[in-house]
Amino acid sequence: MKKSVLILGGAGFVGFNLLKTLAEKNIYKLTLADNFSRGKMDDSLSLIVEKYNIKVIKADFTIPSSFDLLDNEYDQLYMLASVVGVNNTLERPHEVIRINTALTYNTLEWTKKAKIKKILYTSTSECYAGTIEAFGYKVPTPEEIPLCIEDIAHPRFTYAVTKMLAESGFLNYSKKVGFECTIVRYHNAFGPRMGFKHVIPHLVQRFLSNESPFKIYGHDQTRSFSFISDSVDGTILAMESEKSNGEIYHIGSSEEISIEELIKETGRLMNYNGKYENAPTYPGSVSRRCPDIAKAETQLGFKPKVNWKKGLKKTVRWYEEFYKTGVESFEKGFELPNN
Repeated sequence: MKKSVLILGGAGFVGFNLLKTLAEKNIYKLTLADNFSRGKMDDSLSLIVEKYNIKVIKADFTIPSSFDLLDNEYDQLYMLASVVGVNNTLERPHEVIRINTALTYNTLEWTKKAKIKKILYTSTSECYAGTIEAFGYKVPTPEEIPLCIEDIAHPRFTYAVTKMLAESGFLNYSKKVGFECTIVRYHNAFGPRMGFKHVIPHLVQRFLSNESPFKIYGHDQTRSFSFISDSVDGTILAMESEKSNGEIYHIGSSEEISIEELIKETGRLMNYNGKYENAPTYPGSVSRRCPDIAKAETQLGFKPKVNWKKGLKKTVRWYEEFYKTGVESFEKGFELPNN
């Protein structure tokens, strides 16, 4: 008998790729729930839904009554729904707080009456970004690091605050309500179709506009990047393993690169021959971030397979083709840091 699986936020970047991977395994009865805030279901998603007979529920889950549209029992719930993106935190921090908090609270309250065997909540490395800056914790960074932000009033950290709340909420509700729970913290998952408010789509857009000299915002900052197929594999491993119950895992790559290296590799892929110029970074951006993934490797058997350069090439080509079509994106793209 197939496991019944609900993906809340299944039309987003990670959700779409997770849905596709689970569907291809043909051992799950899948339900996709989303508000489709990015617009209507696109052709790629429609094909998967039709091919694998996936149930689709369109609703705003910041409204409690929307949960009445769902079934009462699921073997697994992937909780991915949230508002994300640096631009969103800076432009509408109040909405980031409202939406993400409502999604978390409504889902948790729904678990009191629904029968869910296991929930996997998707969190972020943003939760401990301030710890590295303020206290100098080691990089690559393990899961047991204290969660911290630098400035409670800064809008940049509203996303992280909502994710911290949700981590605590799901772990503690699970003990009282009676479902198993696992947290995964993503570290810069990227790939085709990731949206337009992220660093790589921004770079492609700027290179296509022939920016010269090309400004490298935060050139000496470092990050690790995880291609979406690796992020999805780690997510499924965390859900399926009994060892993961009650645990938190960093899902990403332990290869740390500079923003300058990322930008110049993107420029190389796009045949840029102009000059580069270092420039200030985005407000609230941290200097280093890279996960220690030893726990996921030893307990889950997780191992990244796609090198960041290979993944970057696939991603850049996808966005090049999209921008050249002239089709208007569903989100605003690049914004200058001082804007």
